[in-house]
Amino acid sequence: MDLETVADELYGLRPDDFTSARDARAAEARAAGDRMLAGKIGKLRRPSLSAWASNLLVREQPDETESLLRLGEGLRQAHRDLDGSQLRDLSRQQHVVINELSRQARRLADQAGHPISDSAQHEVETILHAVLADTGAAEEWATGRLVKAFDGVAGFPATAEGARPRPAKPTPRPAKATPRRESRRDAARAKADQEHRRRLEKARQEAEAAERDLNARQDEAAQAARQADDAQSQADTLQQRVSELTEELRRLEKEQQQAETAVRKARDEARSADRGVSEARRRAKTATERVRRLTAEEPRG
Repeated sequence: MDLETVADELYGLRPDDFTSARDARAAEARAAGDRMLAGKIGKLRRPSLSAWASNLLVREQPDETESLLRLGEGLRQAHRDLDGSQLRDLSRQQHVVINELSRQARRLADQAGHPISDSAQHEVETILHAVLADTGAAEEWATGRLVKAFDGVAGFPATAEGARPRPAKPTPRPAKATPRRESRRDAARAKADQEHRRRLEKARQEAEAAERDLNARQDEAAQAARQADDAQSQADTLQQRVSELTEELRRLEKEQQQAETAVRKARDEARSADRGVSEARRRAKTATERVRRLTAEEPRG
């Protein structure tokens, strides 16, 4: 048993089965005398639903996983090169791929018997955006052992800051639109997006805090369950000992009764023997007196 093998096994399980399986593997390591491994296994955290669904995607769809990683490499390179034309092409692919993969993750979760909510699917999309934008996030996601959504990793903007795209046909604006109206609309959209991101971040923080609290309480419950099992085992051992001692007591009581019966029988036999001795002594005395008397009566020549 080693940490990598155990981690691969655990993060392939449904979240509901994670904690009990982790505690069982840690107990096996302790029983085998490897307390260091047991401690490392015990520190493995249960994945959030969105992280679990993302792990399912990595494990069940290796081709799509590889395609997303290649797309991320291309996007990051295009941002470094400030290649606006390539950025537009790859950004269109990005939205299509992320939408499709998030739906696949949700279908896989349904098939695994643990459906996820719309908010969890949105977190899956956030994870996939981070995978495209950040090399470290991509490497961590590709292990299939993600614990929660990434913190502090933003996706790509619509175009690279400072990029100079290659010439393209201008997009015609509506006839009635004016620069001022467009500016106000853009400002309102930016404000709405900012407010949405703020609410999303707050909800994510609350969800993560709730997840941490859940994990802590599950750990406490698991520890209490182990203590209860130990106490039950001790109680069963003591009950077995009581049963053995009770059986031993019954056997000794039976032997005592048999001994007392033997004592009474021996005493009866002793009294009977005493009576026989007395009777034999009486007969012997009578016979002796008769001999003496006959001897005295014997005629003298």
